[in-house]
Amino acid sequence: MNIPFLDNWRKRAAPRLGAPPGQRGGDGAWGEGVAQLLSECELLRSRALAAGVVLGDTAHSLEALDQLLPRWRDDPEELAGLGTDAGLYLGTVLVRTVPGARWAPGARGGPVVLLAPGRRLDVLAAGREWAEAGAPGLSQVYAASARL
Repeated sequence: MNIPFLDNWRKRAAPRLGAPPGQRGGDGAWGEGVAQLLSECELLRSRALAAGVVLGDTAHSLEALDQLLPRWRDDPEELAGLGTDAGLYLGTVLVRTVPGARWAPGARGGPVVLLAPGRRLDVLAAGREWAEAGAPGLSQVYAASARL
């Protein structure tokens, strides 16, 4: 997985990951600082805005993203970046709207969303699937995850 800003953050934060309050909970979840970093999704936000979609970190904005024409599929570089951003945005919406949902490191170090009861959602994989094939839709993944 290639998320340059996350790799840079890990290098700076590695010595601190185990202890500071608010950065990592007892269950391995990341704190608000990491959540803020993961919510940036600059490429996705700029492409959505260019298409007239304002991303307000809501389930409705996921539905609007599902309706976009997938022009990014013609550019492999943009496809990869947009898939990553779509996954991070899906995770951001989950963390901000589903009680108990929070960011945590996945098995390979990338971000996942912890959901009750103990389920982990690989949002980056969901974002890549959406960017590449359009299915399942981001709103569908959200709905399935929010019902747990």
